[in-house]
Amino acid sequence: MKNIVQGSDRDKRIIHHLYSRSGIEKRYSVVDDFQSDSSHSLFFNGQGSSPGTRSRNDTYIREGRKLFIRTARELIDNSVFRAEDITHLITVSCTGFYAPGPDIDIIKSLALSPSIERYHLGFMGCYASIPALKLADQICRSNPEASVMIVSVELCTIHFQAHPRMDNLLSASVFADGGAGAIVSSRKPENHAYQIDGFASSITEKGAGDMAWSIGDNGFNMVLSNYIPELLSKGLESFLKPVLKPFGLNQDQIDLWAVHPGGRAILDKVEKTLSLSDDTLSASRKVLSDFGNMSSATILFVLKEFLNRSHSKPKNQTLAMAFGPGLTLEAALLTTTIG
Repeated sequence: MKNIVQGSDRDKRIIHHLYSRSGIEKRYSVVDDFQSDSSHSLFFNGQGSSPGTRSRNDTYIREGRKLFIRTARELIDNSVFRAEDITHLITVSCTGFYAPGPDIDIIKSLALSPSIERYHLGFMGCYASIPALKLADQICRSNPEASVMIVSVELCTIHFQAHPRMDNLLSASVFADGGAGAIVSSRKPENHAYQIDGFASSITEKGAGDMAWSIGDNGFNMVLSNYIPELLSKGLESFLKPVLKPFGLNQDQIDLWAVHPGGRAILDKVEKTLSLSDDTLSASRKVLSDFGNMSSATILFVLKEFLNRSHSKPKNQTLAMAFGPGLTLEAALLTTTIG
C-alpha cells in the first residue's frame, strides 16, 4: 500500500502505523488488483484517474450476484431447511445497487417460491444485519409458520480510493469483502442456534459527521474519523442500561459479547469502557484478524464464531452490538441453544 498510494514520506509512515496496528492478518477482495503480483492497473493508479462509480458498481453487480447466491445456497445446504420452506427473504447491502436485484437472483437460483415476500435493507452501513434480524423476528412473531432468510453481502474494497487523505487511508486499512446470512424461524432448532430475546437501538448525540457514506463520481466516499472509538465509548454505558433492564439483566450476566469489529481501536475502547476481561472480545478479534471489517456481514461472522466454539454452559446470554453512520448503535439480546 505504501507503494500504491502516491504520497509523501509522512503518508507512508502513517500507512505503516495504521496497518501494523490494525489487528488484521488477512482480508478478502473481489478485486484482482489487490494481489501482490497484480499490475495494479485499475484501482492502484494514484497518479491517474480512478474508476468511475459506474465501473465500480458493474463490479458489484458481477461479483455481488455470485456471493449473494453462494451465501443463500450455503444457508440451505448447512441447515435443516429446504428451499421450499423459506417464506420471506431479506437482503442487506450498502456497497452497490442493481435491479432486478439480488433477491431475484437468489429466488431464481434456489428455486424459491415466486410469491415469497422480500425486503431489502440498503445503505445503512455496518449495523444493518441487526435491523434485518429484528425484521425477521417481527415476521416470525406475527406468523409462526414463517421461515425468513437473511443474506448480507458487502464489497467494500471496490470503493478503494488511492489518495493520501486520512479518511481514505483509514477505510482502506480495515474494510474488506464478504457475505453472511441467517435463517430465522419459530421452528425448534436441531443444532446450535440462537434464541432471539430482544433488540435495542440508539443514536449518539455527537458523531453524525464522523462516519458517513455518500456516492461520488469515483465510487462511494467514506468519512471515517479517528474519533469514532471515543464517541462510541461515551454512549455505551447509557445505551446498555435500557437494553438489559426489560430482561432484568445487568452487565455481569452477559456471557458472550458479540461486538462488531469495526477496527481494533473500537474493540479496545469497548473493552476498556465496559471493564471487560482480556479474552471477552476474542471472537470479535478473531473475525477482525481473519476477515477485516466486512460492514453489515461482520456481526454475523462473530455470532457464527461463538456457535463454532464449545461452551460449558448449555445456554449463554449473548449480546450482539454493531455500530454505523449516525452514529448508530444497534443491539440484539440472544440466548444460545443446543438442539
